[in-house]
Amino acid sequence: MHIPDGFIPLWQCIIYYIVVLIVGYFAVRWAKENLHEKQIPLLAVLAAGIFAIQAMNIPIPWGTSGHMVGAAIVAILIGSPFAGFLVLAVVLIIQGLAFGDGGLTTLGLNIFNMGILGSFIGFYSFKGLKAVLSDIPSIFVASFLSLFIPAIACALELWIAGAFPLIAGLYFMGIYHFIIGIVAEGSISTIVYISINNIRPDLIARKKLTN
Repeated sequence: MHIPDGFIPLWQCIIYYIVVLIVGYFAVRWAKENLHEKQIPLLAVLAAGIFAIQAMNIPIPWGTSGHMVGAAIVAILIGSPFAGFLVLAVVLIIQGLAFGDGGLTTLGLNIFNMGILGSFIGFYSFKGLKAVLSDIPSIFVASFLSLFIPAIACALELWIAGAFPLIAGLYFMGIYHFIIGIVAEGSISTIVYISINNIRPDLIARKKLTN
């Protein structure tokens, strides 16, 4: 889902950067006021895991890629979509600057798709699903949606930019990320949640997810 340089007109890139900066401002405020010291090691471990697992890219026609995102599980475990945003922002900045994974002009758009859409869709899908389902299916579906919907958004953004054909773009981005969402994003996020719940349930921000 990393979009390289040259695929998005500069004026569109600026719009996404502005949105990311606004969300980033509120995310930093949230972290100062709500992020507990005991959650920081978990946040660091999740960031390292996401960094590593995103290295496993599946090339998609016309220049982008398919892979796990990991924003939903961070947001759910820590108790805020801002947590997922901060982790993905740091990961994507390092990937773009140090490894050339995703462009610098498109960094704002990549953070928008994976850090903002992925985190907020995953977090609020989980909260909504919890009203009718238990933790495990809620985690799985929310994590799947946090990958699949941003992938569709990515295809639309590339079509608007003139870089992707609409129908073929939606087809390839959709089918690749539908499979990745079930086999990887949903399954691995669920396993991570179960593992942490069994070993250190005190690290899961349950109250923030149910209030």
